Amino acid sequence: MKPVLEQLPCVKMALSCDCPMSQPGPTLAATCGGGAFMLFMGLLEVFLRSQCDLEDPCGRAQYRRHMDSVYDFIVVGGGSAGSVVAARLSEVPHWRVLLLEAGFDEPTGTQVPSMFLNFIGSSIDWGYQTEPEPAACLGETDRKCYWPRGKVLGGTSVMNGMMYMRGSRADYDGWAAGGVEGWAYDDVLPFFLKSEDNKQMKEMDQGYHGTGGPLTVSQFPYHPPLSYSIVKAGEELGYQARDLNGASHTGFSIAQTTNRNGSRLSVARAFLRPAKHRANLHVMLNATVSRILINQTTRQAYAVEVKNSFGGTEVIFANNEIILSAGAVGSPQILQLSGVGDPAALSRAGVKTVHNLPSVGKNLHNHVAHFLNFHINDNNTAPLNWATAMEYLLFRDGLMSGTGISEVTAYINTKYANPADDNPDIQLFFGGFLADCAKTGMVGERLDNGSRSIQIIPTVLHPKSRGRLEIRSADPFEHPKIFANYLTHPDDVKTLIEGIKFSIKLSETKALKRYGIKLDKTPVKGCEKIKFGCDAYWECAVRMQTAPENHQAGSCRMGPRGDANAVVDNLLQVQGLDRLRVADASVMPAVVSGNTNAPTIMIGERAADFIKQRWLANTQSPFPLSTHGGVSNALQGSDSQLHPVWQRY
Repeated sequence: MKPVLEQLPCVKMALSCDCPMSQPGPTLAATCGGGAFMLFMGLLEVFLRSQCDLEDPCGRAQYRRHMDSVYDFIVVGGGSAGSVVAARLSEVPHWRVLLLEAGFDEPTGTQVPSMFLNFIGSSIDWGYQTEPEPAACLGETDRKCYWPRGKVLGGTSVMNGMMYMRGSRADYDGWAAGGVEGWAYDDVLPFFLKSEDNKQMKEMDQGYHGTGGPLTVSQFPYHPPLSYSIVKAGEELGYQARDLNGASHTGFSIAQTTNRNGSRLSVARAFLRPAKHRANLHVMLNATVSRILINQTTRQAYAVEVKNSFGGTEVIFANNEIILSAGAVGSPQILQLSGVGDPAALSRAGVKTVHNLPSVGKNLHNHVAHFLNFHINDNNTAPLNWATAMEYLLFRDGLMSGTGISEVTAYINTKYANPADDNPDIQLFFGGFLADCAKTGMVGERLDNGSRSIQIIPTVLHPKSRGRLEIRSADPFEHPKIFANYLTHPDDVKTLIEGIKFSIKLSETKALKRYGIKLDKTPVKGCEKIKFGCDAYWECAVRMQTAPENHQAGSCRMGPRGDANAVVDNLLQVQGLDRLRVADASVMPAVVSGNTNAPTIMIGERAADFIKQRWLANTQSPFPLSTHGGVSNALQGSDSQLHPVWQRY
């Protein structure tokens, strides 16, 4: 008798089409803590894989095992920007495009919105940790903060909370005012609209949204009643419910998300899968880029060195450009591995300097937050069970089709922000009412007295603390040293404390009091001797229990051409080098006011547009593939003796 999985209709379909059969990444059962859920989650996985829209066996990008040695463009990193760049470049039929991704394809379980927390810490998570922090994460082991990042096709868009937020007009106008020409809000808005296919246009502010793009944007099908109550609570405090991606950036909202018909829409699913039939687009998985090869005479990038899935090393050449989209950690790491960076840091890691660019890895920063726990008496919402599961499997609705109250967000002003600027300094996130499993979800939310715990998470939107990143060695598999330096600027602490005070005030509104909401006043470990609730207590609390919001940015900062503090110029080209760009959240001069997925997609759209503007002036690549002219030109003056594979050209 055939195994159960091979009897499922979608797995049978996979057997009949040219696409990967094996399930990549962890199963839901593997991501849940608690033996009581193992059988349930294992059976749920079987049923999920029988759903063709979730499993999508023949819709996934076609992954070529036998790669060519020369392409017109090589994109490094298949995350929120890299997937966009590769898909958009492959729209030009005579361009051959290679996308390199260090991870595998997204697991079926990630498609279920309510399971989004399960995959943090799994095999599709890079699992970065910072170096011991001087002023934050003091209650963590060795004072290290945990940074989850997606190691999977689609990047962190496969494991994030799916919230679609762009940031404020002031963010982008601030970039432009700092000398980054062409990146003001009115410049970037068309590229947000280009991607978007908004399913609730009538409810959104007119002129700020688009339809027909590959990225479906809408609210989740299901909203817990508490979500509406939180918005009402905000109104009690003078904040309107509004489209926070529209005319104003201040207020409360049940946010729109990147979901399609109640399932996650990763960037790979939105952009790469529709391009799967393009013969000019190749995707290589489990491919770790060890360095980019640069001709020191011509100052041109011309190839990537890849550690492949078979344990070998291969060199793949780019006739036109290499686009680095490995994220705020991966992109500066690969540049440094390639000899591009601060000579002193490179020397410590045993890497020869190819291009002196000390700004690589500097300006690293992130939103920083603190979790406030509350108890409520609401027991109306059922936990994850077969009734909940069947509602999702049959109708793509119910608790599993959303992220609980994590769908709600708010932008508010503390006393340090001018409301007239419409540029709030605190974003509120919420947690709870999640149809998950025993590891993180609703079973874990239930308390012994029958109440439930929820979280309000104030987050600093304009952090002033800055960190840095540098490689430990020339080994591409060794995580770099990350110095986050959270809360080293006193203004970040002051702003976060005001966000905490507002969160407590929010819990005292009539809209939330009817839930019997109470702040959990259990002292934070290490702060017991300080009077609970005073500013000194909260400062201690945020330093002991620091919550990075996983919106890392800035480590390959964009700036005017010639700016000593910038890594790339306004066209995303690496300063002082040709045919090498960076396109991801690392190029942000300052992190945007909100979730970074949507802005990173926009950066990918802009990068593809810049590349097309440069190379479509000719009707074909300047160095035709048939002659390998581009490779020959690049090799002149290079240290080809180190790499025998080059001798073929």
